[in-house]
Amino acid sequence: MTPSKIAKIIAEHSLWLSGRGGTKADLRGADLRGADLVDADLREANLRGADLRGADLHMSDLFEADLRGADLRGADLHMSDLSWAHMFRADLREADLREADLRWATLREADLRGAHMFRANLFRANLRGANLLGADMFEADLRGADLIDAMR
Repeated sequence: MTPSKIAKIIAEHSLWLSGRGGTKADLRGADLRGADLVDADLREANLRGADLRGADLHMSDLFEADLRGADLRGADLHMSDLSWAHMFRADLREADLREADLRWATLREADLRGAHMFRANLFRANLRGANLLGADMFEADLRGADLIDAMR
């Protein structure tokens, strides 16, 4: 997807979020490999099954975004808001989630092998069945997180 098309979708989504018309971002299955989405407001956006490998989502707002089955391998999500996001079976191998807000996020069966989660906030996150092998979770907040059947 071209940068100008992405910018147009985000602009329309911004209008939708503010209640001034526009349309909710529907990026289901979109090829967003390597996209520059720094500081993007994608709250509640549909990114189900999107290919976001290597995308730069640094400091973006993905509150309640649908990222089920999305490929986020190597994506930069440093300091992003992923609270309440739906990431069932998402591929987050080697993703940069340092200081990301993942409170109440659903990461069931997500692949987080080698993810960088230094100081990530995983308060009450659902990590059932997630693969956390090799993930750096130093100083991560795991209070109340559901880690049943998670591989560590």
